[in-house]
Amino acid sequence: MLLDAPIDRIAAGRIIPPRPVEKKVAAASVVRSSQAALPDISQALAQARVLAAGAVNLEALAAAIASFDGCPLKFAGAATQAVVYRGVPDAVLMVIGDGPGQDEDRQGQPFAGRAGQLLDKMLAASGLAERVLMTNTVFWSAPGDRPPTPQQQAVCAPFLERAIALVKPKMLLLVGGAPAQALLKTEDGILSLRGRWHAWRSADGTIELPAMPTLHPAFLLRQPAAKKRVWADLLTLTERLDRPERP
Repeated sequence: MLLDAPIDRIAAGRIIPPRPVEKKVAAASVVRSSQAALPDISQALAQARVLAAGAVNLEALAAAIASFDGCPLKFAGAATQAVVYRGVPDAVLMVIGDGPGQDEDRQGQPFAGRAGQLLDKMLAASGLAERVLMTNTVFWSAPGDRPPTPQQQAVCAPFLERAIALVKPKMLLLVGGAPAQALLKTEDGILSLRGRWHAWRSADGTIELPAMPTLHPAFLLRQPAAKKRVWADLLTLTERLDRPERP
């Protein structure tokens, strides 16, 4: 079809469309707003370090944790008390989960619900029941039993590290993805981490321990077929734990 007026299509092809500046500015503003939304935990972290360093035993550490107001979970509405540890104070193995749930909050002990009872049975079957101390990366339950955030874990980390220093275990069993990622400083999922030995190091570099990630017993309640994986992890851990030390 012929047009009334001629069009210079060569000249029209030289027109350069404007750059999408608005989109870049919008994207940058989203990044800045998300960064601004992250809580500043520096003051709470400094207080946690001071309180943790002053604890000379597990009882004193539990009292220091109970007095600490720097973790938002303490005031989230679900927690009624700090849930710190259960087990023997000179344990050769420390079991570390993500955080207490409602059952643990009511009883004041970690791994006190159905998932914990299953874990107790598996530890007993592998000969570890009387050689364990259990704790978590955070010490207050979250509404809806949600997993702790990295910020909540970070602010409680000095207390967890002090517990490890006081107990002096030979190795760690990291139960679930949240504690495995927090202690091993990784974003890998638990299915790729479990069953393999990793090295945990304290923040000051003075302590290094072998760590075995495994599946959380709450997952096993939903997927019973996965119990064989955890059992294999416990056998691997027990074999190394009881292996004669080399001179």
